[in-house]
Amino acid sequence: MTRGKQKIDAQRRNAERNQKSKGSQLEARAVGLKIVCSICKVQLANEKQLTDHYGSKHPKEKPPSTSSTE
Repeated sequence: MTRGKQKIDAQRRNAERNQKSKGSQLEARAVGLKIVCSICKVQLANEKQLTDHYGSKHPKEKPPSTSSTE
């Protein structure tokens, strides 16, 4: 009987593990990305990333102020 109980317990644990991994990383990423570059429409998470993005991708342009990005 212990083999049967161990098998049932293992199946239950595996089912719990598989339930926790539901959802995709892309959905979680979309929630965190709130700022959009006005030139190339890249989504960024915060103001620092936006200024770094403008410095590397659009060096001739000036980054927008914080009030116009949200």
